[in-house]
Amino acid sequence: FRRVLFRSMSANSKYKNVFFSPTSEVSNNVEIRQGTKIWQNVQIREHAIIGEDCIISKDCYIDTNAKLGDRCKIQNGVSIYWGVTIEDDVFVGPNACFSNDRIPRAFNKEWKVTPTIVKKGASIGANATIVCGVTIGEYAMVAAGSVVTKDVEPYSLVMGNPARHYSYVDKMGNKIEGKPK
Repeated sequence: FRRVLFRSMSANSKYKNVFFSPTSEVSNNVEIRQGTKIWQNVQIREHAIIGEDCIISKDCYIDTNAKLGDRCKIQNGVSIYWGVTIEDDVFVGPNACFSNDRIPRAFNKEWKVTPTIVKKGASIGANATIVCGVTIGEYAMVAAGSVVTKDVEPYSLVMGNPARHYSYVDKMGNKIEGKPK
C-alpha cells in the first residue's frame, strides 16, 4: 500500500502549473514553484523548497529543508538531503550522491547537519559523490564518478577520487585554456 500525500490533479491545487506523477509522495508542507515536473516514485519531505521549471526525475528523494533553485535538472536516483542547497540552473546526473553528516554514526543522537552548496550553473556527473561541507562554484563541472571532498572553484572541471582540478571550462562547459575572466 502506497500513501500519496498530495496530487495536483484537483482544480483547487495550491500548486499552479506543476506536474506530479501519481506515484510521487509529496508532503503538504513544501514549496514547489510553477512549471516544475515531479516524476515517478519521487518523495519530497516537509519544508523542502523547489524552484520554477525544475525537473525531478524518477526515484529521487528530496529531504526535509533541502533547497533547489529555478531550472534545476535532477536526474534519476538522486537523493538531496537536509543541509544541501542547490542554486539556479544546476544539473545533477543520475545516482549522484550527497551527504550531510561529517561524522556519521548510527548511535549519535546529537549529530549535526553539515551544509553543502552547489552554486548557479554547476553540473554534477553521474554517480559522483559530494561529501558534505563543500561548495561547488558557479558553472563548475564534476566529472562522472568523482568524489568531491573539498571546495570546487568556479568554472573548474574536477575529476577523480578524490576529485582534483583538471581544467577550466566556460559557461557552456567547454574546456578552455587558463582561468576565465
